Amino acid sequence: MKRGASSIEVKKLNRNRVFRYLNSQERASMPDIAAALGMSRPTVLQIVRELKESQIVREVGEFSSTGGRRAKAIAAVQDACYTVGLDITHGHISLVLTDLSEKILEHERVRELFSYSDGYFCRIGDLLEDFLERSQAPREKVIGAGISVPGIVDRCGCLVYSHALGLDHVDGKGFSKYIPYPCIMLNDANAAAVAECSNTDLSRSVLYLLLSNSVGGAVVFHQDTPAQVSWSVQDGAFRNIYIGAECRAGEFGHMVIHPEGETCYCGKKGCVDAYCSASRLTDLAGVDLPGFFRELENGNVRFREVWERYLDDLAIAVDNLRMCFDGDVVLGGYVGSYMEPYIEAFRLKCAGRNIFGHGGDYVRACKYRVEASALGAAIYRIEQYIDRI
Repeated sequence: MKRGASSIEVKKLNRNRVFRYLNSQERASMPDIAAALGMSRPTVLQIVRELKESQIVREVGEFSSTGGRRAKAIAAVQDACYTVGLDITHGHISLVLTDLSEKILEHERVRELFSYSDGYFCRIGDLLEDFLERSQAPREKVIGAGISVPGIVDRCGCLVYSHALGLDHVDGKGFSKYIPYPCIMLNDANAAAVAECSNTDLSRSVLYLLLSNSVGGAVVFHQDTPAQVSWSVQDGAFRNIYIGAECRAGEFGHMVIHPEGETCYCGKKGCVDAYCSASRLTDLAGVDLPGFFRELENGNVRFREVWERYLDDLAIAVDNLRMCFDGDVVLGGYVGSYMEPYIEAFRLKCAGRNIFGHGGDYVRACKYRVEASALGAAIYRIEQYIDRI
């Protein structure tokens, strides 16, 4: 809590803390809330009464008696509002619906070749309308949408640059032209990191490495770490995503791991992107990613050699991130969604480079293997709503 906070600010903070606690539990009693948050019971009673009047918490029965009066069970009304997340790539549009639970309720992926045109943006609006119709989400409860894109997004929601979409300094408002809800645009790796860290107690900093058709990333600092952080266009703080002075933090794909190596699309030689993107695997193997991993599981010797070289290069990149930030490293994106069966072998490669220990347990596969960026964009909108409670 900041020094000199007014009584109104303190009250709002406490109300927000109570709601967040209830939203993280299946149900809780008022004594539970008071004990967990270190608040007095009269304060909790007043806050719960206000939240019930706002219809975002409710009584859901009673707890068993422990000798006295049975305590009322309180729970968050998680379907009080919904948000939609959209992930825009060169070849598809993904949609995700979530509510205050911040879990995927419905999701859909549609093949659609990107075009910076009115027709394409109209198509986004039509897909969203059809998606909401099928999901039966009450329109009056949809409070906004988040749009994830593969590119650098500034604090004003402008898409500064996207190699994947072939764009340079375009107003992000075009993407939401046919979406009838308040929208925000954010980088795909940052969005995926939001999903990864949602409902998680960040006891350590996290480096999210997005291994898709290009390589990106996000830096998520431990919540007590002082750093330049941002998670809204107003430069508020959420989940301690570090965006950097020019909103370019997390461009891990352009670290050089092989000086004078293969040429990256950025023009430099030896970038992580040239060796560790999902496209690297599919180009070398001549099959799509699901086909690559099927062949790998079937014992294809050539594919195994490609995979081992890929992991060797990835281990260099991961070790560099570990040396820079001393945090956990999460492997996400297209390749990350296939990593779980291979994670122990990969940890051994990382352990061989770890000069400060003998383990590689700091690296793990992502927990969201389907539409992480779309979900993170939706969660971002939910978090904006919760912050105002």
